[in-house]
Amino acid sequence: MSQGVGVVGLYVRDQDEALQFYVEKLGFRVHTDARNGDYRWLTVQHPDQPSFQLGLFTPQSPILDAATAQTLRDIVAKGAMPPLVLVVDDCRAAYDRMCARGVEFTQEPVDRYGTVDAGFRDPSGNGWKMIEAQA
Repeated sequence: MSQGVGVVGLYVRDQDEALQFYVEKLGFRVHTDARNGDYRWLTVQHPDQPSFQLGLFTPQSPILDAATAQTLRDIVAKGAMPPLVLVVDDCRAAYDRMCARGVEFTQEPVDRYGTVDAGFRDPSGNGWKMIEAQA
């Protein structure tokens, strides 16, 4: 019997930088931080969603050759990956809190489609949409 998706991974350019961003600026918690030689399995989770982990992974060998790993880092840095979605109770209040923590937004909160949304990127270039939950 399946229990659903447990981990979704992102490529990040630097795991320590990503960890600091997701924990200190977005309020996520570390779930797993394990090393096996040069490989690091690093996952975080939103405090209100403990059954789901977000993997912060670096494109590297032996999974990828050096050229492919660099191509992936370049693609992520350009913001070309599909955005992730963070659902919040109050988009404008979350925007203010996150700005105060140093999150750089690509789009201020905007009313549209019956809700409010804003956009930001992590230090590696991964795009996020922050959307206010509809009542």
